[in-house]
Amino acid sequence: IIVVDKPSGLVVHPGSGNYDNTLANGLLYHTKNLSDMNGQERPGIVHRIDKDTSGLLLVAKTNAAHQVLASDFKDKKVNRKYVALISGEFPNRKAIIDAPIGRDVDNRKRMTVTANNSKHAITHLTVLKRYVGYTLVELKLDTGRTHQIRVHMKYIGYPVFNDPVYTNKKCTEFGQFLHSKELEFIHPITKKE
Repeated sequence: IIVVDKPSGLVVHPGSGNYDNTLANGLLYHTKNLSDMNGQERPGIVHRIDKDTSGLLLVAKTNAAHQVLASDFKDKKVNRKYVALISGEFPNRKAIIDAPIGRDVDNRKRMTVTANNSKHAITHLTVLKRYVGYTLVELKLDTGRTHQIRVHMKYIGYPVFNDPVYTNKKCTEFGQFLHSKELEFIHPITKKE
């Protein structure tokens, strides 16, 4: 396996007109020993994070490791924690956002909380520090829906700071202040945590 600390702005795998300068391209340059379970465009990619989200990403070097890790993600055996700066002063110390996520019918590039064609989604929020106008939070995912954290934060009225898709405020090119800080899993070969 490989664990990558992906910078903000780096696309994980080729697609949607972006075929070069992706994490997948870099991985192939680094090693030819990557799982091919997801095809040539997604070598070793077990899960992904958004282009402008920074942080930890798990990559499989073999098909055997990929199968175990994919199964562990599906069975919710991989614990993922994120840290984000959200707009607004969140009043509570903790919260659980349990709201289904589906495609936004008005904008196909966005997701939204909806009952129509949606999937169950749960995000746990813990306040780390409060600032004037902002709150630093830790987020733990029970599910892994597309844009889950960003959608849930917008839904509760505290969007991720500088999110160009889910906030109405002017944003810089850096993108959302969201970082995948922790991955806890059982190693597919050694079986150690």
